[in-house]
Amino acid sequence: MPGNPFKELPYHRLVCQSAPMTSLRLFPALLVVALFSTPLQAMDTTTAANAINSLGIDLLAKTGNPDENALLSPYSIQTALAMTYAGADGKTRDEMAKVLYFPKDDAQLNGSFAALQKKLLDIEQSTAKLIADSKHGGPSEPITIEIADRLFGQQGCDFRKPFLDLIKDNYGAPLEALDFVKQADAARTHINTWVADQTHQRIMDLIPPYAITPDTRLVLVNAIYLKAPWASEFKKNDIEPRPFHASGNKTNDVPTMSAQHSFGYLKSDGYAAISLPYIGSDLEFLILLPDDVDGLPDLEKKLTPTMLAECAKLYEKDIFLYMPKFKIATPTMALADKLQDLGMKSAFDIPKGSANFDRMAPRKLDDCLCISQVFHKTFLSLDENGTEAAAATAVVMMKTLAIEGNAWPLYVHIDHHFLFAIQHKQSGACIFLGRVTNPN
Repeated sequence: MPGNPFKELPYHRLVCQSAPMTSLRLFPALLVVALFSTPLQAMDTTTAANAINSLGIDLLAKTGNPDENALLSPYSIQTALAMTYAGADGKTRDEMAKVLYFPKDDAQLNGSFAALQKKLLDIEQSTAKLIADSKHGGPSEPITIEIADRLFGQQGCDFRKPFLDLIKDNYGAPLEALDFVKQADAARTHINTWVADQTHQRIMDLIPPYAITPDTRLVLVNAIYLKAPWASEFKKNDIEPRPFHASGNKTNDVPTMSAQHSFGYLKSDGYAAISLPYIGSDLEFLILLPDDVDGLPDLEKKLTPTMLAECAKLYEKDIFLYMPKFKIATPTMALADKLQDLGMKSAFDIPKGSANFDRMAPRKLDDCLCISQVFHKTFLSLDENGTEAAAATAVVMMKTLAIEGNAWPLYVHIDHHFLFAIQHKQSGACIFLGRVTNPN
């Protein structure tokens, strides 16, 4: 198709018929959080946090130009891929587990993601109670955090009930039937509208034109929205232009906030880590600032999940902090090539006939599933009041043909390129991860 930016995606002749769909229905966005009979599984978030941070680091290294701003939601990407992994089998499952840092124990994996989701959703209620019980000044609004997962499947397709039950019980994701065969673009519009609604209109047009075809059989979607006030807000009167060393040798004056407060701090080899708590202190904004103005590439190369885990437990120090305001809104990113480069090939049916999602739906010679593309889009705005962020990830699956076989305050000025994360302190999981090379 002329002008199709995704024309390299495989497109196969339709060989099966599906029952017609009478309407496209938008179900209420309800999220069900599973209760587990094993308390250890329900409480352990380590497995999910390690997988989220590890893949986030891998993808950040492959995302965009190192001299440009970048933003990912490792949490959103991994949640969508974890749901997809639940339907994988054989070599496809082994490759996905290696790239996604998943353990062999399915109960441990799914229980850990469910536990982390529950802890994140509990933050809104706990911060609302904190504000209601507080007799002091401070933020007047609690943290808003909304997470929604959903499967959009071709009506009439034979998805396995154990797979659907597992996804609904652990990720709160119901199956909604659409007709990709006869109304592909209408289905795409419907999914994009659902994502926009879940993210307060911050993530628009997640799935681009031509990415949904009559061969599409399933789209697995995660959406997350966050609005988090600082535990101690910056004063608007303390915002003034200050120099920031942007890409190359350029120095720009950017709106810079300042405050003297107790912040988490660690001075390590070649960089400093500074953490700013949001209200309730369950979430924090983490900055990794290289010592050298041009030291960001080296810092990214040595970034590890262990470093991120350690940064979730920084000791507080009295700091006079200067930090720029910034906003990042990324276009839709297609992650298929990046995931394939990391070693996840058979999930995309490379080589031909190797995709195995038999746990999701029965494999047939003329109709089995593979991933055609993974789409991701993010938004983040940081100012004196706090942070607003949103992200969504869609794993698009299509049919393919199977082939058998108390000191003075420390002065910290964030005036050059830095990495950042929004981190769940208890687990260390990075809900968002990115770099800033130019706040304007």
